[in-house]
Amino acid sequence: MRRHVCLLVSCLVLLCTSLAAAASIVDSEQRTLVFSQPFKRIISLYPGHTDNLLDLGLNKEIIACGPSDTRLSGRPVVQFQDDPERLLALKPDLVLIRPMISRGYPNLVRILEKNNVRVVSLQPTDASEIFAYWLTLGKLTGREQQAQTMVETFNKKMAALTEPLRKISREKRKRVYFEAIHRQMKTFAPNSIAMFVLESAGGINIAIDAERMRETNIAAYSKERILAKADQIDLYLAQYGRMNPVSVDDIVKEPGFGVIRAVRDNQIFLVDEEMVSRPTMALLDGIGFVRSLLYPDYGQEGLSQL
Repeated sequence: MRRHVCLLVSCLVLLCTSLAAAASIVDSEQRTLVFSQPFKRIISLYPGHTDNLLDLGLNKEIIACGPSDTRLSGRPVVQFQDDPERLLALKPDLVLIRPMISRGYPNLVRILEKNNVRVVSLQPTDASEIFAYWLTLGKLTGREQQAQTMVETFNKKMAALTEPLRKISREKRKRVYFEAIHRQMKTFAPNSIAMFVLESAGGINIAIDAERMRETNIAAYSKERILAKADQIDLYLAQYGRMNPVSVDDIVKEPGFGVIRAVRDNQIFLVDEEMVSRPTMALLDGIGFVRSLLYPDYGQEGLSQL
């Protein structure tokens, strides 16, 4: 009897130890992942994930990444459109994706998980979710302290960037229309990461009444609504890149846009989408760049600390 009791106690101790060591996260699709140790063989299918993993001090742990990644070289390049067997051949223990991928390619997720590969879908849509996203990546990779340091560093540099703007009253701040997709007349949702960049840089979003499209950063804003506020737009800002391959000339020549104050005053500027749409430390560069467009008089104040 004593032997059975001792065995039971030992099992309970082992179970409690295991439970204490286990960690868990909830991804962007509200799926809970429980794991007992950091992941060491990671495939990243979103450049934002890759940039953040590198900033957490990871490198060799990233065994493959997508074709849009620019900071890694010499790694296998994979895509979510690939045959899942190609990803499985690399023997990952974790594949990081975002909701767009899981919605468009559910078969990829199903096959990976069937073969005991963990799949985590992450992408903050609101600026308020960025820090939690970094901390989640830190938890998955055993870099929680580094993730906390990222948050602290971001806040410190952000304070240096925004401090000079305190001198500008709201009445004197530039009013901006921020274009997301020109051909569809889309702007960014009011609480999106891009609008966080704009407002942190001291701009006022004139499309604050735009409504978010599904669970994305994008919001519809028709040409009629833009033109109705033509005299309010001091500066026309557009992201450019794969999502919005636009030029200043495209905007100038858009039928009807000649009545927009910013177009008349040649206040049309493009900003690289990587600096305003990806939830990475590069958002600081985006804030600094947009601030320089809005308020050139402030020059390099705070930028030297980036």
